[in-house]
Amino acid sequence: MHAPFWLTTALLFPVLLYQGKRARRVTPRLPEAIGECFGQYGEGAPTFRLLVLGESTAAGVGVERHSEGLASQLALRLHQRSGLCVSWHTIGVNGIRLGELLKTLDKKNLPAADAVLLSMGVNDTTGFTPRGRFRRQLAALRDMTTPRYPAPITLLSIPPMEKFSALPSPLRQMMGWRARQLDRVYQALASRKPEHFRYLDYPIVADPALLARDGYHPSAKGYSTIAQALSEQDWALSSPLQRYSGL
Repeated sequence: MHAPFWLTTALLFPVLLYQGKRARRVTPRLPEAIGECFGQYGEGAPTFRLLVLGESTAAGVGVERHSEGLASQLALRLHQRSGLCVSWHTIGVNGIRLGELLKTLDKKNLPAADAVLLSMGVNDTTGFTPRGRFRRQLAALRDMTTPRYPAPITLLSIPPMEKFSALPSPLRQMMGWRARQLDRVYQALASRKPEHFRYLDYPIVADPALLARDGYHPSAKGYSTIAQALSEQDWALSSPLQRYSGL
């Protein structure tokens, strides 16, 4: 147990409750992106197939169309880097927690993919999902996807919520503290079970110029910046991108 965190939370509970309710009331609730939630860059059959799963960032909140969102922009950067045909598909629900995402995915016919990226954790942070439950749900996701996706699931680090300008203090600091606790679950799983999970740092988007008007989600420029940073890391090197392009 993380006694200092829960003790601090209990002591600040009236303030945190008030600030949380007020933040929900005054922060604009942006819609999910519209348009096709899949596509490709390059001609012919794709060499590399990218699938992004998760919450609001996978749902494209902050931009108008999915083509401006994380999956599409990351596929574009990988295509530009490798010269290969890269397809993308994104499945996301704004406001969802990991347990609810599992139920959603269980009802879907998931597309083929060479790499699966999970962008989750903010709603599990604000919802105080217990770490043990979060860990079990990640294992359930791995079990669900293993027959179709034998490669490790890439866990995008949970954003540092203490930097979310839309949240007041001390709520912002407490959410950042909790996000770090859940992020350590990611890191531990990737360390202990590298055949099932890999951990990837999610670039920090703190510049207001990279944020949507809610001050919370990335803008089109923000998603593009994140995609560029992710494409330059080594997570795809065990994929067809390495075998066919020499990356």
